[in-house]
Amino acid sequence: MIKRTLGCVALCGWLVASTGLLQAHHSLAGVYDMHNEKEMSGTVASIKFTNPHGSLTLAVKNADGTSTDWVMTMGSATALAQRGIGRTGENALHNGDAIKIRFRPAKDGSPLGFLLLVTMPDGHVIQVAAPNATE
Repeated sequence: MIKRTLGCVALCGWLVASTGLLQAHHSLAGVYDMHNEKEMSGTVASIKFTNPHGSLTLAVKNADGTSTDWVMTMGSATALAQRGIGRTGENALHNGDAIKIRFRPAKDGSPLGFLLLVTMPDGHVIQVAAPNATE
C-alpha cells in the first residue's frame, strides 16, 4: 500500500513538473534579432490585446506605392494594461492611427518584429516592452 501511494505521489509530481515545462516561455532571441533595432512609420491596421501575446499590425507604405503589413508582437494584455496601454486612455492605440515604432526585427527578414516603443500621433512616446523583456 505504501509503495502504491508513493508511486501515485511520484507520478503526480512528475505530471505537475512536466506541465510546467510545457508552459515554459519561448526565448525572444529564437525569433528576433536581439542586437538590432529598427524604426518605421505606418498606420495601425489592427491591434489585439490577447494572452499570451498581443499584436499590432502596422500597414507600411513601400517605395513602389504598395503596402506591407508588419506584425509586431507585444506583451500580454495584462502586462500592457499594467503599463497603461489599452483600448482607452492616453496610451490607447486605434485602427487608423499614424504612428512611428521602434522594434526588434525577425531574424529571417519577414515583416515581423517585437515592439519596443510607439510614438503616438501627438508625439508622446509609449514604452511598450518592459526593459528586461529585451535583454
